Amino acid sequence: MPTSAMRPVRFAGRLLLALVAVAALVLVFLALIALTDGAGSGLAAWLTTLGVGSALAVWRGRHRARPARLVPFLPVLVAAALTASVCVPTVPTTRRYPPALPFVTTQHWDLATGSRVAVYHYPPANAGARHPVPLVYLNGGPVRGIPVIDHRFLQLLARQGHDVYAYEQAGGGRSELLPMGQYTVSRSVRDLAAFVDRLDRGKVDVLGFSAGGVVLTRALADPRVAARLHRAIIAEPGPMDGPTARINGHKGRTSARDLAPAVSGPRSTRVPRYAVAFGFMRLGLLTPDTGLIGQAEGDNAFTAADLGSDTASAYCARDAHRIPVEDTAGNFSFSAAASLRVQQTIRDSPSVAPGLGRSRVPAMLMIAECSSQVRQWATAVLAGAPGVRRTQFMPGVGHRIWNGLDDNDERAASVVTAFLRDEPAPLPNRPTREEIPTFLRDRE
Repeated sequence: MPTSAMRPVRFAGRLLLALVAVAALVLVFLALIALTDGAGSGLAAWLTTLGVGSALAVWRGRHRARPARLVPFLPVLVAAALTASVCVPTVPTTRRYPPALPFVTTQHWDLATGSRVAVYHYPPANAGARHPVPLVYLNGGPVRGIPVIDHRFLQLLARQGHDVYAYEQAGGGRSELLPMGQYTVSRSVRDLAAFVDRLDRGKVDVLGFSAGGVVLTRALADPRVAARLHRAIIAEPGPMDGPTARINGHKGRTSARDLAPAVSGPRSTRVPRYAVAFGFMRLGLLTPDTGLIGQAEGDNAFTAADLGSDTASAYCARDAHRIPVEDTAGNFSFSAAASLRVQQTIRDSPSVAPGLGRSRVPAMLMIAECSSQVRQWATAVLAGAPGVRRTQFMPGVGHRIWNGLDDNDERAASVVTAFLRDEPAPLPNRPTREEIPTFLRDRE
């Protein structure tokens, strides 16, 4: 083959080798990010990768003429440019709290635990039907701000005569951050007790949704906290402890997860820095307290679109093309790192069943028809808590029981109100404890 004909082949070969070298250096960088836990905003991994690549480039060019010795450095420079984006913040590194909501005053309470939480109060709007016991709301997440869709539901409860208080758990929404090591489910339970003490209204009713339901369940299992509770409503709970978290069982009817249109809006996970940080944390390759991004930076970066199909999974398949906007961009707040940290403490915790079995606080369980939660997470509460007097199976809704669609909010509010006032339930009491095996077999 003529020499001129060989040149394109040689060029293609060299280009391929250069691309392989770039890819190898990027992989080395990512491996070092994991090994160093992102130390120094990723600079430790970046400088080490640059040093290794430069050393190899010197070794490869040692027998070449002086100008040609620089050629092996080109893949190093390209890899350095690509990976440098992982080390550079693109959002503020100090916490930017959401602006004030236009329809409710944000208060800040200092709790005896050391947490400083954002508090919202919806006084009863119906004086004639006023319920004497305050109602405290624990939202889901964990470590997520209270969405606007939840605020609307709380306003509805206030119109029905409830004196509603809600607070964003430490690190969520407008509540102040904690050191990462202090985010634990036990801290959340202690914060609930401290909040009730700070409220100073005697015993309270508590409505806990999703992760808030986990906190409430564990509060029932702690006699010191349970003594502060008048009635408890556990709606769509997650796993309450390590043994429950290891259950992989049945879920409800098909959700909208794979049917809904893709979520629109900016995503931090399209930025290399945050794609690596959040992706590696989720895979367990970085700790929540990683040195790659600080807690405040991560909170500032994470957007509602980053939740992806998680939002759709909270709705029934029939609602796939009419899923409401749950929150405003300005109000949305979620701490992915702190949330993972709290979830890990749940998985690592021993069974709370013994304490739950001694609880006598009157309780109600709410389970959604199209729940994306493992049903055994809810039935474990039903089986283990003798205080559960009612179970309300909510037809036509997914994990997000109150969602602004049709009359779903009104139906959920009627269930809540009937239990808190000890009135007849709007829905049949099902499943009962005896019906748990049948309920878990049914796909309804």
